[in-house]
Amino acid sequence: MAKKVKDTAYLMLSSMLRAREAGMLTRERMDRMLSAPSFQEAAKLLTDCGYEDMSGCDGRGVDAALSRRRAEVFAELAGMSPQSEVVDIFRAKYDYHNIKTLIKGRAMGLDCEGILSDCGRVPAGKLSEYTSEEGGMSSLPADMAEAYTAAAEVLARTGNPQTADFELDRRYFELLTALAAASGSAFLAGYVRTLIDSANLRAAVRTVRMGKDAGFMLAAMVPGGSVDCAVLAKAAESADSLAAAFNATPLENAAALGAQAMKGGAMTAFELKCDNAVSAYLAGAKMIPFGAEPVAEYLALLESEITAARMILTGRLGGIEPEVIRERLRDINA
Repeated sequence: MAKKVKDTAYLMLSSMLRAREAGMLTRERMDRMLSAPSFQEAAKLLTDCGYEDMSGCDGRGVDAALSRRRAEVFAELAGMSPQSEVVDIFRAKYDYHNIKTLIKGRAMGLDCEGILSDCGRVPAGKLSEYTSEEGGMSSLPADMAEAYTAAAEVLARTGNPQTADFELDRRYFELLTALAAASGSAFLAGYVRTLIDSANLRAAVRTVRMGKDAGFMLAAMVPGGSVDCAVLAKAAESADSLAAAFNATPLENAAALGAQAMKGGAMTAFELKCDNAVSAYLAGAKMIPFGAEPVAEYLALLESEITAARMILTGRLGGIEPEVIRERLRDINA
């Protein structure tokens, strides 16, 4: 009976989200925003996709409006999805961003409240409150309380914010892996593996470009991807081996560009290809009629849409040429 109720809820939710996808930001709509005569007219075009009118906003106002949109959709779908894990896979990124910000800000004596995000599972103000008062950690999800404590201890011991970031990244991806497993969706498990592969591939390429050693590279990587961390670190010793390590994975083409980036090629094209590989994997959810997968695909489309909207609007505000903005836009599979 419980399965029937869950399946019915997913069927209704999936149908609603498929209908919404038709109104999302497509490549054609992005081109119209880029070719609009002014920032104001470009911003007004975005209202067709359900966003508030940002034509009178500056850069900070655009960021705030886009964040409100994300938070509203996350909250709506968290209340509608029969499995919280599906939405939490997307919300957790903002929780861990906030933890990183608070830990480093407090260590440096800075007030970072203004750059916290309300798109996570825990409102930014509550997270700040719980992590600053004695006994407050018990009010947080266990993963966040443990991550905050561990990363703060690492930073206090090493004095190196980067090591604290590595600790939080590892715990963040451990959480995503656990959430995907709890959802029971093999597709979501594959999505998390693709995210980890993308993160590890970036870490390998950046490490080589910075001239750091294998120990640093391994510290920057997280377990759980399609390619074992030790295997990837060894492969990164040669550009050709790096590309081969990701054969028959969604990151295959990105790894080829990563091999070029290791030799001094463009990082922008490589990182864009990493983003597009994740988007291409999620596009496979279009073949699944209902369940956790269409919800995940919609949330990923929303993230891509917001990223594109921010890039276009802030670029137009900054007077950046439309062609330059267009080159930096990732694929949107709406």
